[in-house]
Amino acid sequence: MSSDHHGSGKAPMASASELKDFVTSAGSKVLVIDVRHPDASVEPSDAKSIERTGLPDPTNNYRPQAINLPWSRESNSMELPNVDKDTPIITHCGAGWRGQVAKEYLEQHGFTNVLNGGGPRESEEWNEFGSL
Repeated sequence: MSSDHHGSGKAPMASASELKDFVTSAGSKVLVIDVRHPDASVEPSDAKSIERTGLPDPTNNYRPQAINLPWSRESNSMELPNVDKDTPIITHCGAGWRGQVAKEYLEQHGFTNVLNGGGPRESEEWNEFGSL
């Protein structure tokens, strides 16, 4: 198993220290992309995660540096963010797998500075970027 994995069966994701360094370096430029789906009929597993930690809500300044661009398992794609290709981006879902495929998808579309942050249940990692 590669050193990028945090245990058996988990998606490769950045460690808490990697995320801390990334966030510190990026500052206000960091963009967090939450790929969870707001419709539980589309992604039933997201309902529990969203109860624990809600989706970004700019109208209430909740997670102000985050946007919700759901990963579609049906099309194996997502909407691309309207930001520069070198923008520091952290992807996440509920636990890490869709965050990883979203990271790879963004990289395939020319984004050059992307980390997979896992998800709210990865508490040590989440503490580094979850409030952004």
